Amino acid sequence: MAAIARWCYHHRFAVIATWVIVLIGLGALSQAVKSNYDNSFSLPGTGSDTAQQLLAKAAPAQAGDSDTIVWRVSHGTVRDAAVTARMSAVLRQVAAMPEVVAVVSPYGPRGAARISRDGRTAYATIDFARQAGDLAKADITRVIDAARAARAPGLNVQLGGQAIGNTEQAPLSTSSAVGVLAAAVVLFIAFGSLLAMLLPLVTAVAGVGGGLMAIAPLTHAMNVVDIAPVLGALIGLGVGIDYALLIVTRHRRGLQAGLPPEEAAVQAINTSGRAVLFAGSTVCIALLGILVLGVGFLNGLAVASALTVVFTVLAAVTLLPALLGVFKMRVLSRRQRRRLIAGTPAPGSAGLWARWSGTVERRPAVLAIAATSVMVLLAIPVLSLRLGSSDQGNNPSSTTTRQAYDLLAEGFGPGFNGPLILVAQTHSAADRAAFRALEAGLPKVADVTSVTPLAATGGTEVFEVTPATSPEAKATSDLITTLRNDIIPAAERGTTMRAYVGGVTATFADFAAVVKAKLPWFILAIIGLSFLLLVVAFRSLLVPATAAVMNLLAAAASFGVLTAFFQWGWGTGAFGLGQAGPVEAFLPVVTLAILFGLSMDYQVFLVSRMNEEWVHGRRNSVAVRSGQVETARVITAAATIMICVFLTFSFLGQRDVAEFGIGLAAAVALDAFILRTVLVPAAMHLFGDANWWLPRWLDRHLPHLAIEPSEPAPAPPASVPAIR
Repeated sequence: MAAIARWCYHHRFAVIATWVIVLIGLGALSQAVKSNYDNSFSLPGTGSDTAQQLLAKAAPAQAGDSDTIVWRVSHGTVRDAAVTARMSAVLRQVAAMPEVVAVVSPYGPRGAARISRDGRTAYATIDFARQAGDLAKADITRVIDAARAARAPGLNVQLGGQAIGNTEQAPLSTSSAVGVLAAAVVLFIAFGSLLAMLLPLVTAVAGVGGGLMAIAPLTHAMNVVDIAPVLGALIGLGVGIDYALLIVTRHRRGLQAGLPPEEAAVQAINTSGRAVLFAGSTVCIALLGILVLGVGFLNGLAVASALTVVFTVLAAVTLLPALLGVFKMRVLSRRQRRRLIAGTPAPGSAGLWARWSGTVERRPAVLAIAATSVMVLLAIPVLSLRLGSSDQGNNPSSTTTRQAYDLLAEGFGPGFNGPLILVAQTHSAADRAAFRALEAGLPKVADVTSVTPLAATGGTEVFEVTPATSPEAKATSDLITTLRNDIIPAAERGTTMRAYVGGVTATFADFAAVVKAKLPWFILAIIGLSFLLLVVAFRSLLVPATAAVMNLLAAAASFGVLTAFFQWGWGTGAFGLGQAGPVEAFLPVVTLAILFGLSMDYQVFLVSRMNEEWVHGRRNSVAVRSGQVETARVITAAATIMICVFLTFSFLGQRDVAEFGIGLAAAVALDAFILRTVLVPAAMHLFGDANWWLPRWLDRHLPHLAIEPSEPAPAPPASVPAIR
């Protein structure tokens, strides 16, 4: 690392120019190839996937995305001549648009069921040729514009559905800008220097920008969902600023100790840069651990996020030392430079943390019990965690999808927004009779309000089941389970008929089941890999074991906060995030991967400094205290920046992104301010020298991977470097 840092420092302008050229080239490439996001969601082997495949063959018009245009009159009924003429004209216009294969009007021969009992609400169904994620935004926008043009005094027209909802996402650039601004404020407070503040921001933006632009060509090599750039920016900005902050802090410390700028930069990269490289690797390993689940929907998301982290690490260890070479002593504030010229020692920057580390050393048992109690208390709600999928009733009240959802729920019942599709294969008259008996008996099942036959051909029968409860309600999930485990098997008995429950609601129920089944293996995989890396890095068994327990504790507590905030509804109303509902089914997997990576970051930053002191002095109490004093300020500053970045992404207007942002912000806050500043050092004081024990036979067989160089830092020169 020292050689890389010195080369980048000496060839700083060439390195900066190379980064500029790479970013311009990636930008041109991403514009040339365009992004090809694929939001297709399939779970091979599940009932919902089989139902979707059968539906695509038997009724192609119903296999694409199905959205709705909803209208309600304030007086009269929707059957009034003026309303009928106005809306019929709009529906004919929409039916002729590209990607629209059918529009089913309430004014048609079988449209009576599409008008509410009070006659004031009606809806039309728009069948698109493809699923929502595969439709071009322009094709969806044309439909929205046509429907909005029909609005008039006394006539409220809204649109709902997955395709419509995809057009309501706030731009990524807005949240990124707010996150960077918040980080700038924290950095300026921490450094007191404008240039020192800018260095982490420029480095992080360059890394994140390169990673995001590299996602576009990646979408042509594998399936990547369109939420990948949002998640990549969220992770990249958080870790990118943190990595640069750690290196700049070490560099400034070297300058204040009297090192020349070049030696300070080399030392910073050779110490903190190693920690950054190791921490970035753990984040990537944790993210790529998602691949063991075998869920195609998540694979591209994991690779795209890891790609962004790789770019931020490269920027931190190459672009940052080049920038340090450009600014030299100016990364210090004017007051610090004047003090250095005068030979005045710097004031104790760790006064508060030195006192706190002394308190932890004196009362480790009491503080460890207190910190553990807080984490366990926050983790209690996770015992009632329910995975599922929030519906459009959780969208902001100003969106057309939320208003359409409310109109349909008011006019036709809450379950109308998430119907189930039951698809059956029939091969004989007995099969068809069994299917008709099933269709006739379903309205008598609890939580079923209606059953509507749909067009089907070629031995495939289809009908729609409308639940009595909303798509995200637990009762709807229970209904799906009842249909699959009891009602359908009873109808199939003695026949060759095979029936499957499909639809969006059933698909997300299947996804939740898949995640629950594979989650333990996923956790085992990322904990195991992280444990092995830390064993090799710190030559210890107890330190990695402690890190694994702490990470599990942080995960449980953060998901406890998520459960209380979103599922119990303790914060959704206040923050405009809709009503209480289940936690997104794919959230645990992705969040755990990110959380384990970020937790490992702080563990590496903290323990690598302790390990450096232990190697030089072999005194555990001194090593733990010194490591905490030296890293506490930068860890808490870095955590504050991450929290700011994550929270800004919570206000994109997307519930799933908000869950990511709030969950990760809570996890980082708990990790930095409770685990790394209280529980970890307290536990290491209690364990004593056992922290650094490793069997000799294992030590001989393990490769040597030094996060911090074993040799002492170069001695400062006799004279203070010239400052211009």
